[in-house]
Amino acid sequence: RYVEPVARTCERLAGEVAAAAARGALPIVLGGDHSLSIGSIGGMARGGPLGVLWLDAHGDFNTPETSPSGNVHGMPLAALAGLGDARLVRAAGADAGIIHAEHVAIVGVRSLDDGERRLLRECGVAVYSMEAIDRRGVAAVVAEAIDRVGRGMERLHVSLDLDLLDPREAPGVGTPVPGGLTYREAHLALELVAEDGRLCSMDVVEVN
Repeated sequence: RYVEPVARTCERLAGEVAAAAARGALPIVLGGDHSLSIGSIGGMARGGPLGVLWLDAHGDFNTPETSPSGNVHGMPLAALAGLGDARLVRAAGADAGIIHAEHVAIVGVRSLDDGERRLLRECGVAVYSMEAIDRRGVAAVVAEAIDRVGRGMERLHVSLDLDLLDPREAPGVGTPVPGGLTYREAHLALELVAEDGRLCSMDVVEVN
């Protein structure tokens, strides 16, 4: 749905982000749906490899074949990995994908489509569910996720979907899912990112 205008917008965004990073800035991209990360991460990847910490209630790893809705905002992470619609993959900047599974972690997941779940498993993407956070605590989970995505990496991109938080904390999102992080847990997660010292860029998305 709307794949061509989304792809064009992401291509433009990639250029803007790459230019900002080249000037020494730390790009922070604020937006509506999560498809914009195709552009933000695509732009940052022009400067070299980076780890990706995806903070989200959803996996965003659908392809047109696995998506029940056809919404592009459920596909950006797959497109960045080189999967799905060729127009989205090209908008990210590479036909074969610009991120690799061993340098990606999704944290806070509590809503996955069946086909998406299979694809994540097949690709080996690390997925930390809310159950893991409930059992182990947000600090332990996020620290492990940062360690995983950051191995051998000098730069870290954080993509924060506000539906990571419980709808009581952040109701103004497009696809709210009950049972998310509290304000304090989300704050702690980003404090750990700051302490790591490798943050090079960030998205804050799904502000409706």
